Amino acid sequence: MDSCQRGCTPAVRLCQRVNRLKTLDDDMMTTSLKRCLSTLDLTLLGLGGMVGSGLYVLTGTVAKDTVGPAVIVSFIFAGFASLLAAFCYAEFGARIPKTGSAYMFTYVSVGEVWAFLIGWNVILENMIGGAAVARAWSGYLDAIFNHAIQNFTESHIMRWDVPFLAQYPDMLAAGILLVASLFISFGVQVSSYLNHIFSTISMCVVVFILVFGFMLAEPANWSQKEGGFAPFGWSGILAGSATCFYAFVGFDVIASSSEEAKNPQKAVPIATAISLGLAATAYILVSTVLTLMVPWHTLDPNSALADAFFRRGYSWAGVIVAVGSICAMNTVLLCNLFSLPRIVYAMAEDGLFFQIFARVNPITKVPINAILVFGFLMATMALIFDLEALVQFLSIGTLLAYTFVAASVIVLRFQPEKKHSKETLSTSPNPNAEPSPAPSECQNISQDSEDLKQYESFSDKLQLVDKQQTRERRAVGQLKACWEPYLGRLLGNCEPGEVVALCVLGLLVTSVSFSGVLVFGVTQLQLPSWSYITLLVIFSLAYVLSMAVIWVHEPQTNTKTFQVPLVPLTPGVSILINVFLMMKLSALTWIRFTVWIAAGLLVYFGYGIWHSKEGRRELHPKDLAARYVVLPSGSLVETVESIQPEQADATPPCMNPAMTTEEFAGRR
Repeated sequence: MDSCQRGCTPAVRLCQRVNRLKTLDDDMMTTSLKRCLSTLDLTLLGLGGMVGSGLYVLTGTVAKDTVGPAVIVSFIFAGFASLLAAFCYAEFGARIPKTGSAYMFTYVSVGEVWAFLIGWNVILENMIGGAAVARAWSGYLDAIFNHAIQNFTESHIMRWDVPFLAQYPDMLAAGILLVASLFISFGVQVSSYLNHIFSTISMCVVVFILVFGFMLAEPANWSQKEGGFAPFGWSGILAGSATCFYAFVGFDVIASSSEEAKNPQKAVPIATAISLGLAATAYILVSTVLTLMVPWHTLDPNSALADAFFRRGYSWAGVIVAVGSICAMNTVLLCNLFSLPRIVYAMAEDGLFFQIFARVNPITKVPINAILVFGFLMATMALIFDLEALVQFLSIGTLLAYTFVAASVIVLRFQPEKKHSKETLSTSPNPNAEPSPAPSECQNISQDSEDLKQYESFSDKLQLVDKQQTRERRAVGQLKACWEPYLGRLLGNCEPGEVVALCVLGLLVTSVSFSGVLVFGVTQLQLPSWSYITLLVIFSLAYVLSMAVIWVHEPQTNTKTFQVPLVPLTPGVSILINVFLMMKLSALTWIRFTVWIAAGLLVYFGYGIWHSKEGRRELHPKDLAARYVVLPSGSLVETVESIQPEQADATPPCMNPAMTTEEFAGRR
C-alpha cells in the first residue's frame, strides 16, 4: 500500500501544480498600465471590435455559401448565444479588473493549465481575427480600384495555387497591420482617439446603408424563384450561426481593457450591454437589406455590400460603402491589436509565457514588445492565408473561450471567497515529519477542535459573539438549509464548492454528449431512431440533474459589482449552445485546433509550468499570517505565524505564543 501511495505521489503533485489557482492582490485597482478609459471609450472599443469585416464581408459570405436570406436568423441565434457569454464576461470584468480576459477568468477559478490553453487560443483568435480583417480591408480597397491591386500582384510579383493559402501574397493587408501596430505602440489614448474617429464614420455609413438599402429592396429576392428564404434549411442556419459567431467576438476587448478603465465595476457591464445590442441590431438589419437588394446566390463574398450598390447602378453609393467598410475594419484592426498584446502581457506577467513580453514601456504604459512581435506575426498571416480559412478557424477558439468563461462563472459563484496574497497562506504538512510534543495548552485546543474557529480580521472576531446567539446563513458552496434534510446525508459532508465543481464538469460532459448525438447521431453514427431518442433523453436528464444539484447550493451574494442573472441557468445554457456550435464546425477545423492545442501544451510544460509565479509563491511563501483564535471558553487569542517553506526535517508547530494587537502592530 505504501509503495502504491509513493508511486502515485508524483502524479498527484503534478495535478496539483497544473490546477493551481491564481492568487489576486488585495488592491486589484493597482496596475503598471494606465487607467484612463471611460464608459464611452469601452463602448466604442467593443462596438469597433464587432462592427467591421463581419458586417461588410461575413454577411455576404455566409448568405451565399451557407444560409441564404436566412442569414438573418443565424445572426439572431449567434447574437443570443453571444449575449449569454457577454453576461459572463461582464461579471468577471467588473469583479476582476485585470487584463487577460478569458485567460485571467479561468486562472482564478478553474486552474493554471486550463487558463494557459484558453489564453493560447485567445492569442490565436486575435491573430486570426486581425489577419482576416486585414485581408477583407485589402479586398474592399481593391474593389474600389476594380481589382487593379490584385491583378498587378498576380502579374508582376507572384501567384501560387497552394491549398489553404491565398492565391497571391496580400502585401497591402500586411502593410496596414504593421502601420496599425505602430500606432498602437504610442499608447492607449492614441488608440482610443483613432477608434472614436473610425467608429463614428462607420456608424454614419451603416445608417446610410440601411436608409438607402431599404429604398432599393425587392421582396422578390426572397421568393421561391430565387431559392426561397432558407434554401439550406435548418442545418444551414445552424451552421451559419457557428460562423456568425465571428461577428461578435470583439466584445471581449472590453474585458481585456478593464485594467485600463477608470471605473471598471460600472463601465465594463454597461459598455458590454450597449455595444453588443447595437452590433446585433446592425448585423440583423444590414443582412436584411443586403439579401433584399440583390439575389443571395449572386453576392460577391469579398465585398458584398459595395458590390450590391454597384450592381444596382449606384456606383457613388458603392464608394461610400467601401470607405465606411475600410473605417469599420480599421476599428477592428485596432481592437485586435489592442487586445492581443495585453493577453500576452498577462500571461508573461504570471510567468506562463516568455518574460520578454511582460515589459511595459515606461512612457506610453503599453506592452511594447508584445505589440511589435505579434503585430509582425499577424501581418505574416495576412500575407499568405486565405480569408475563408481564417474565419472558420477563428470560431472554434472563440467558442471554447466562451465555454470556459461560462463554466468559471458557476465555479466562482459557488466557491467561498478566496483570500488574497497578503493573507494567510498555508503549506501542506510533511508526511515524513514526526509530530512534536505539544504543550498542554495546545492539547486542550486539539481536544476541542470541533468547537475551534479561526477568523481573519477584528471585525470577524466581534461577529463571533452574535454568531453564538443567532444562526447565520449557510456558507457559500454548501447545501441550502431547506435541502439539508433531503440531501444532507449524500452531499452534506463535501467541501464547500466541491459538488458544484463536479457538476460543472458534468455539464460540460453532458453538453458534449448531447450535442454530439444531436449533430452526428443520424448522419455519421447512423443510429436507429429508438437509440437516438434514448440517448438524447438520457443526456438531457443528466444535464438538468447537474443544473439542479448546482442550484440547491448556496451562492455568493455580491451586490457591489454586476452579476450574471439566473445562475446556473444562464451560463449553463451558454455552455450548451457554445458546445453545440463547436460541433457544427468542419472536421478540418478541429484538426487544426488539435494541432494548435498540442503546440500550446509543449509551450506550457516546456516553459510555463517551470516559471509560473504561483509555483514560486508556493515554494517561497513570505507572508505573515495573522489569526484570531477563539477558544472553547470564549476567550479571544491573536497569533502571528511566519509561513516558511516546508523542510524535510521540520516538525509542525502547534501554535505560536500569543501576542496582543499592539505587539502585533509594532512588529509589522
